[in-house]
Amino acid sequence: MAAAPNVKGVSTNIRTLVLLRHAKSDYPDGVDDHERPLAARGIREAGLAGDWLRTHLTPLDAVLCSTATRTRQTLERARIDAPVHYADRLYDATPGMVIDEINMVARRFDHPVDTLLVIGHEPAMSHVALGLAAVEVSNREAATGIATKFPTSALAVLRTEQGWDRLALGGAALVTFHVPR
Repeated sequence: MAAAPNVKGVSTNIRTLVLLRHAKSDYPDGVDDHERPLAARGIREAGLAGDWLRTHLTPLDAVLCSTATRTRQTLERARIDAPVHYADRLYDATPGMVIDEINMVARRFDHPVDTLLVIGHEPAMSHVALGLAAVEVSNREAATGIATKFPTSALAVLRTEQGWDRLALGGAALVTFHVPR
């Protein structure tokens, strides 16, 4: 996506949004869904997701994370070093709720956020990725992968010229989709 020309009131900043589905969780007896921890495979794959992020992207400026135990543990195991806002709304969220949380980034953090990580759940993560992706500028192979399955620990990377507060459906380019294994 090319940078916008310098026009008053138009940002020339390219923002990066990373949508990460939590790592593989366990299903212990008697444990509420919100409190389910990561499985051994999830612990390993969360670390791989963090390694991929550090290798392929500029450092993250901020993280929005569901309050579920498995999302918190995914963040911890990914070894992400960025300010975090835990949002109850990201647990069992609709795609619209996730986008609303993204739109409120400037209110959640007291510094500029150019690269944002959102850690959440399915089916919201895949719906948000595909909903934000403008067809004409997005990676079709990545979109097909997401539409087929957005497995645990998977990452969708989107880029946009929109401010977080104005990001809406069709407002980004889907750049890549990666499943760390």
